[in-house]
Parts: sequence; C-alpha cells; structure tokens
Amino acid sequence: MRQPDFSAMLRWPNVPACYGWLSLDRRGRWRLRGEAVTHAGLNDFLSRQYAHDEDGNYFVQNGPQRVFVELEYTPWILRLTAADRLATHVGQVVSEFRSAAIDEEGNLLIEIKDGIALLCDRDLPALRNCLRLPNGKAADDGSVLEAIEQPVTGATKLTLAWQGWRVPLHSVRRSEVPGRYGFIAAPQSTMPQGAL
Repeated sequence: MRQPDFSAMLRWPNVPACYGWLSLDRRGRWRLRGEAVTHAGLNDFLSRQYAHDEDGNYFVQNGPQRVFVELEYTPWILRLTAADRLATHVGQVVSEFRSAAIDEEGNLLIEIKDGIALLCDRDLPALRNCLRLPNGKAADDGSVLEAIEQPVTGATKLTLAWQGWRVPLHSVRRSEVPGRYGFIAAPQSTMPQGAL
C-alpha cells in the first residue's frame, strides 16, 4: 500500500482531527457528509492518503489534519477489475488471500495483506463459482446457504479458490467483524467535548 504524506504534521502538529464528515460505503465509494464523491482528483487524493492508526481507526491524512473515516462495513472493499484480477477500492491489486468468511447476510469477506475486505456485492456472482466443496467441485446453493445460516461462527465445509489461492471459508456474524479483524467502524474523538 502507498504511504500517505505526513510531512505537514511536522509544521502544524496540533491541528484537531475531523470526525463525522468522511465515510466509505460498502461499494468502496468515498462519501462526504453522505454525498458520493464524484470528482476524480478528490477520489485519487482520498485513496492515496488513506491509512490507519495503531488502534484500528482509519483516516485520510489531509495536510496536517486527520479526517477519520466511518466505515459502512470493512476498511477495504474489493472489486473485480478484470476477469482474473481483484483490487482494493484504492486501486491496489490483491496478490494474496489470507482467509475468507461469509456472514449471515451472504457477504463475502476476504482477508488480504492490508486487512479485512468486503467483496463488492456487484462482483459476488462472479466469485460464487469459486466457492468449493471438500471434493473440489463448485459449491451448490444448498451448501452456500448452509454456510450462511450456520448458527455458530467457525469453519464451514467450503473453501474459496481464486487464482491459485485456496483458503477455508469461515462463517462470521457481521456484528463480530470489527472486533475479530481489529478495526473501528465509527471512530470517535477522545478529546473532551468543547476542548481545543
């Protein structure tokens, strides 16, 4: 992942952080106060300056100011950029899978080098055939439904096979995803209200 430019923080180290303005939706679109960012240059800037702190809060570094990002689901969104290539919402090509999970809503989550990512729902049908049974055959609808409806989180009998990677598919409850993968979906200021 490209590293954001933090140099302005050296000149202005005490600029207060910004909360509640910027969000990332489940399709990997930046949103300012709920409105989709459509300007290509601004989208590129936000993607280039995207990072996280040691507590799992994601932010965009805007000069000396950190603009914390509210996450609709995960900090990374994956999209198919070609029939055989996945990339994050910031344009980084995915080179490895570390694990995979499916939640109770049927969302496919893939752990990549940078953290946990949600596969964009528009690309879910294309990867549906990559879910495999223990015998290597494509999973049928009943097996996928069984994994989605599994009452206890944990290993399913399915695997996700993609471009030479094959990882076990686990079931997970959406509410458990931030804690399990170590990120904060809605960063909050730790500064007392009214203090500057």
